[in-house]
Amino acid sequence: MTRAVFFDIDGTLVSFNTHCISEASKKALAELRRKGVKTFIATGRHLMAINMLEDLSFDGYITMNGGICLAGKETVVYSHPVNPEDVRALVRYLETRESFPVIFVREKDSFITCLDSESGREKVNRILEMLNYPLPPRRNLSEALQGDVFQVIAFFPEEQEAEIMQHMPHCETTRWNPLFADIIPQGSGKHIGIDRIIQHFGIEHSQTMAFGDGGNDISMLRHVATGVAMGNAKDEVKQNADYVTLSVDEDGVSHALKHFGLID
Repeated sequence: MTRAVFFDIDGTLVSFNTHCISEASKKALAELRRKGVKTFIATGRHLMAINMLEDLSFDGYITMNGGICLAGKETVVYSHPVNPEDVRALVRYLETRESFPVIFVREKDSFITCLDSESGREKVNRILEMLNYPLPPRRNLSEALQGDVFQVIAFFPEEQEAEIMQHMPHCETTRWNPLFADIIPQGSGKHIGIDRIIQHFGIEHSQTMAFGDGGNDISMLRHVATGVAMGNAKDEVKQNADYVTLSVDEDGVSHALKHFGLID
C-alpha cells in the first residue's frame, strides 16, 4: 500500500513547454490527498523558487536536491549544507583559474556571480527561460563566503566536471541538463531527503513512490519502493525506474497513478 508519493517538478509535474501543471495532474494530486496518501515535492529548486504549482497543497518539500527538507513549508526536518572548505575552494578557482556563472543557494536566498562572458549569460538565460524563472540578483564572489550554502548551480560542461570537482572533495554533482551541474554535499540527494521525510511522518519505505524525469531523480527512483520515470525522461532515467509512464505533456502522472490503482 502506497502512503507517500514524491514528485519532481520540472519535466514531471510541470511542462517545459507550458510552464504549468495540467488540470489532469491537479485533479490526480487532489484525489491522492482525499484518499489519505501524502504528497511531497522533491526538487532541485529552492522553496522560494517553486513558482508554478499555483495553490496546490503538499505535505512537505525536499528542496535543493535534499539540502533542506521540510514538513509543510515551515518545519525543517533535515538540512545539509555544503562544506565551507569546498565553497572557499570553488571561490578560489573562480578567482584564479577560470570564471563561469555560478548560482549560490542559501537557506533564505540565492544569487549569481561571474556572469561576465556572453556565452555564460547565454547558458544561464537558456536555463532560466526553460524554467520560467527570473535571473537571481548579481553579487560579488565574496558573498558566497557569508553563511551556509546548500547548493551550487555551476555552468560548466560535463567534460570539465572531474577537474573542477577535485577542488570540492566533500561534494558530488547531479545533472538534468548538460549546460550546468547541481553541486551538493556528498551523502545528500533526493533519496536521503525521502528517508528523512518518511522518518518524520512515520511512513515505511515499502509504502513510497516517486516520479521523476532528470538525472537528479535517478537516486530517488532507485531508492523508493516504486520509481516512475516520465515518458520524456532520458533512457538512463528510464532504465532506473520500475515503470515508465507517458510524458508530462501527455499527463503521465495521472496515467501512472491510475495504472497503480492509486486514483480512479
